[in-house]
Amino acid sequence: MRIPVIFLSVAPLVFGLAVMAQNSSSSQTPQAPPSQSQTPQPHPRSAGGDVGSGSGNIGKGAGKGAGHAAEGVGKGAGDLVTLHPIGAAENVGKGAGEAGKDVGVGTVKGTGKITKGTGRAVAKPFHHSKKHENKDAAPQTEPQR
Repeated sequence: MRIPVIFLSVAPLVFGLAVMAQNSSSSQTPQAPPSQSQTPQPHPRSAGGDVGSGSGNIGKGAGKGAGHAAEGVGKGAGDLVTLHPIGAAENVGKGAGEAGKDVGVGTVKGTGKITKGTGRAVAKPFHHSKKHENKDAAPQTEPQR
């Protein structure tokens, strides 16, 4: 009967040491740094993407605000039922404060992104009037007279 008890207490220790030894040996191998040519740079967000992201931020802020308001009212109602009116008022006020903060932050971030996207869309015809020359093409020189 002693052998299974000893086996059950020693087996996890041996298994843990084996796993730790494997992890430490694999982390010591040098890894080559990723080359710059393999990772393409992401394109910047378009003007429409900025407007869409801003709208999403406004909606997300309103959703979080509604959730915090409902949470505060729910906790306040629970405190009121259990005859803790001070705690009830505190929870309702806290929920309202967090709701106002979330709605405000979402609105400001979203409005900023929408403004940025709108500005980029309006300015696009003015800033992109020149076609970019192909960098691989040979530069054109004027003939000498």
